[in-house]
Amino acid sequence: MHTNLGPLMDTSSREPHEVAVEALATLSEYLERSLDKGASLILVRSHADRSDIYLGEAGEAQEEWARCGFIRNALVAEILEATRAGLNSLSIDGQTYRFVRTFTQVAQHGAIVFSAA
Repeated sequence: MHTNLGPLMDTSSREPHEVAVEALATLSEYLERSLDKGASLILVRSHADRSDIYLGEAGEAQEEWARCGFIRNALVAEILEATRAGLNSLSIDGQTYRFVRTFTQVAQHGAIVFSAA
């Protein structure tokens, strides 16, 4: 999927696009962190209203991951809507990110993994 949201990043309207812009801006922030650390971005949906954010490798024990905070599940849903399972190429505010989106399970919770491609 290729999406260019450069012009939308400057909008001050409160339209539905703003939620997608916020979601993609959040995604790009954490993708940058994952690239800096050479790790995958892992969102674990362990709460009804939010997902915990980790940097690490999905094949490693969760104790090995670095916790980075959390984001609201409404934002996670927007990220999922703007991306797809498998290979993605996404332009966010002029920066292009190439990553693979996969799913895994952590304990009894679903998790979304974004790995650099």
